[in-house]
Amino acid sequence: MAHILIVEDEEHIARMIEATLALGGYTCAWCADGAEAIDRVQRSRYDLVLLDVMLPGLDGFAVMERLQGQRVPVIFLSAMQQVEDKVRGLRLGAEDYIAKPFEAIELLARVEVVLRRQGRWELVLEYGGIRQDLGSHTVTRDGQTVPLSPKEFELLRVFLQNQDLALGREKLLAMVWGYEYAGESRTVDIHVQRLRQKLGLAEQLTTLPRIGYRLEKLP
Repeated sequence: MAHILIVEDEEHIARMIEATLALGGYTCAWCADGAEAIDRVQRSRYDLVLLDVMLPGLDGFAVMERLQGQRVPVIFLSAMQQVEDKVRGLRLGAEDYIAKPFEAIELLARVEVVLRRQGRWELVLEYGGIRQDLGSHTVTRDGQTVPLSPKEFELLRVFLQNQDLALGREKLLAMVWGYEYAGESRTVDIHVQRLRQKLGLAEQLTTLPRIGYRLEKLP
């Protein structure tokens, strides 16, 4: 799984980000200033850098300028939400710019998109006896192939990559069916029931009343 560097001067925010990324199966390192971030990237290999803009000493934009040529993708994280700041960050070469505050599910989704685009995305997801191969588009349970529809396959991927997170029906509709999908949330319920039946997830894929669903992380 991908190794991510968090560059954030506020420790409680950095720990929150680290905990969120851990839910997605990522490993993390953390530093609190721009100069150290540059040194770490030059000395170690990271699959992605999450870079705060407002840092002591060198700010995030200055760090980004120094990292050009290092071939490591960068996502800016910032409370600065002006359009000109976002444009500046993207023109410097960042893959994305996420405004604070953000939800855990949004961060994981943005990270996934960048890693996939960079070819650094995990292609095989495992959960107990379930194995989902994103490359061959196959799913097995205890070594036996389980046929899934395209939407069931995508819904399973979302749950496996967001374990222990509460996922509302509207979010699942957006992530699997697309933001333009005009269907009702009952569609999600039907597909969740099918996943439970086909993959034996009746206990692990829990219903959250008036919210949605959560795939419990295995001990």
